Amino acid sequence: MSFKIITKNFFCLALFVFYYALQTLRHFIFLKDILLLAFTAFGGPQAHIALFLKILVNKRRYLTEEKLLEINGLCQMLPGPSSTQTLIAISYQRSGVGLALFTLLIWLLPATCAMIFLALSTEFISPKFARFVPYMAVGFVLTAAVQILPKIVNTKMSWFLTITTAIVSCTIRSPWELPFIVLLSGIIASFKFYKQEKKQVENSFVDIRWRYFTLYVVIFVGIAVLGGITMSLPVRLFENFYRNGSLIFGGGQVLVPVLYTEFVAFKRYLTAQEFAYGFAMVQALPGPVFSFSAYIGALSMRVDGISGSILGGFIAAFAINLPGTLLIFFFIPFWESLKKYRAVRASLEGINAAGAGLVISAAYLLFVPLKINLLNLQTIDFLHLSIIIITFLLLRFTRVPHPFVVIAGILAGFYL
Repeated sequence: MSFKIITKNFFCLALFVFYYALQTLRHFIFLKDILLLAFTAFGGPQAHIALFLKILVNKRRYLTEEKLLEINGLCQMLPGPSSTQTLIAISYQRSGVGLALFTLLIWLLPATCAMIFLALSTEFISPKFARFVPYMAVGFVLTAAVQILPKIVNTKMSWFLTITTAIVSCTIRSPWELPFIVLLSGIIASFKFYKQEKKQVENSFVDIRWRYFTLYVVIFVGIAVLGGITMSLPVRLFENFYRNGSLIFGGGQVLVPVLYTEFVAFKRYLTAQEFAYGFAMVQALPGPVFSFSAYIGALSMRVDGISGSILGGFIAAFAINLPGTLLIFFFIPFWESLKKYRAVRASLEGINAAGAGLVISAAYLLFVPLKINLLNLQTIDFLHLSIIIITFLLLRFTRVPHPFVVIAGILAGFYL
């Protein structure tokens, strides 16, 4: 009897997959474009949007430039990976959940597999290979901070929230508290709603369909309870990354202080050097910066061998992207009505300012373990300090692609 039930369920699942495969065949060119982006989109969310404009808007005309920027603006207001959510939202509006899930899989898989392989190879990498990479990671984050600040921090309130968030996140070592700083910043900024342009239908009825949000909350609570009861490492890892994916605003760079606090400072699943090495290497890869989570997940479960590392990597990548995906499915249907509320638009200033503060703290958190004493000129490690400065200058003032910068640092580690 049980065999019949298993066979029936497997048959239903096969039909379900086959149905969605047929549905997506007519979107073959679209999915091929997503695969192209997965192998060519370097540089993080800001660079991703420029490439989305080039391929999805100017070349294919899947949507207008205004619509793309509007969708990206919504994704900036939600927790999760903004460029990934932007692609999910575009796919969802084109053909529903099926196409959106295929898009997510194609977009994530190349970078996720690469980061898992990188984690598996850490034990076999020569120390010379990774010698300069942690210092380059500081340069990458400093560059992100300098690029973000002028675009986001331009009012007294945003400066206050950015500086406060940076200071608090440099001192707090609890992984639960940092995301709430971002939410609190959004709430504080929402009180400036009166400065936002008033829409014609400010108090219109919003038709909300709760099924995806309900699923999001059920998983959030259920996986935490299950992890506490079973104490299973894979379950707890899923909970850790699902929680972080639910509460991280501001894109991949904001991952650094949150994940560093939880997995390095708090749980000690990996060392500061391993963390910085992985973050620098993800800059050399195309695709979402959130694929960095696969690297951390793989190292977190390395005690279970190669199979454990592979499982941990995929769990982390899936869990950290799942909340943002469910929230996109929830918000997109009624976004046109929701965005008319001025408080919603005003909160974006605080959320982005807090995100900028987290990026600043990320540079500090990566710099401290390197033990470069800037207060004593006689003991300063000028070689490693110069690696940070050169990386920053190359990224900030030249057009050298990120992968070439990382490759140059790796080669320098062999020869210097």
